[in-house]
Amino acid sequence: MIVLAVTFLVLALVIALIPRSAQLPQRAELPAWVHAGSAVVALGAAALAGYIADAPAAAVQVTVLVIAVAVAAAGGSPIVLGAFSIAHRQAARRRSPGIDGGDESAALPDDDEGPLRGGFTIGILERIAVTVSILTAWPQGIAIVMAVKGLARYPELRNPDASEQFIIGTASSVLWAAAASGTAYLIIT
Repeated sequence: MIVLAVTFLVLALVIALIPRSAQLPQRAELPAWVHAGSAVVALGAAALAGYIADAPAAAVQVTVLVIAVAVAAAGGSPIVLGAFSIAHRQAARRRSPGIDGGDESAALPDDDEGPLRGGFTIGILERIAVTVSILTAWPQGIAIVMAVKGLARYPELRNPDASEQFIIGTASSVLWAAAASGTAYLIIT
């Protein structure tokens, strides 16, 4: 069962590393929420298999911890993009309902990056720090990461779009890191 848990954990990493445009023929892009959902399902399957499995050997435990940090770091990007996709879709429906003849795609922003620049790199570092803090049983590390991130972004957060992006991105990113940490914990114990 431990092999199955590690396999699903690696699958979550592979799903996260594959660009959305490479998943379909003719270079059509898969919706962000489908990409994110696939990673969530793989991580959930790893957690379930890890919960059922017996505790692995020490070498396997170290391997699982390393893979879990990689899953948290890489897997957060599809999760955050999926959360942004859902939030933008809901905002577009409020502004221009498709039922009344409005075009929902016209209300979606053209710029995927949004008002906060550097979020991809900051998100990876944030998820690594949160995951390591949880796995080392040092919850104060999460508070330090959130404080530093909030202080660094404070001048940009006066823009309502930036503050919304900050909250959605940070929440989904931290939740994904916590899920990856919890999965690793279930597998190694």
